[in-house]
Amino acid sequence: MRRCILFSLFLVLASTTLHAQKSAWRQATDAELASLLPARAPVEKEHIETEMRTASGIVNGRGHFIAGVVLITAGYSAEGKYSHYLIVQAPVKIGGISLKPGEYVFGWSRSGDGLSVHFHLAATGAPVGTAEAHRIAGTSRVESLRIWPPADKALIQIGRFGVPYEVADE
Repeated sequence: MRRCILFSLFLVLASTTLHAQKSAWRQATDAELASLLPARAPVEKEHIETEMRTASGIVNGRGHFIAGVVLITAGYSAEGKYSHYLIVQAPVKIGGISLKPGEYVFGWSRSGDGLSVHFHLAATGAPVGTAEAHRIAGTSRVESLRIWPPADKALIQIGRFGVPYEVADE
């Protein structure tokens, strides 16, 4: 009986640890991002070039990504509307906006001391919502785009500004 109880306790602890490892998010590698993000992102009726050296993302133990890249919009109808392309493979809440798995584009405009970040569906351009990005405290490196793993900062960084996010349980 005692062995049975100890074995059951061991199984519960092992499964909890395994689940935590599978759902833990880490920074995606350059190779992973290159295989996931398109060289030409499908935005509305166009395929807009991306700047792969700006790619950033996170991945969990199940292989689900949240990743983005800067769009090169000069000469496209998206110029001024969108600046970034985002792939979401796990439900996420960004600054209060719930995003389901899918492809999105976003752009930003100055808003007081921060940025107003506007999210749209990539395929149609339909608005999804707006989130506020605030200046990141301290001295942080300026990034075109950086998606921090939730254990580090849980921020999507645009320049010197950050939008907080939460990854929903899958």
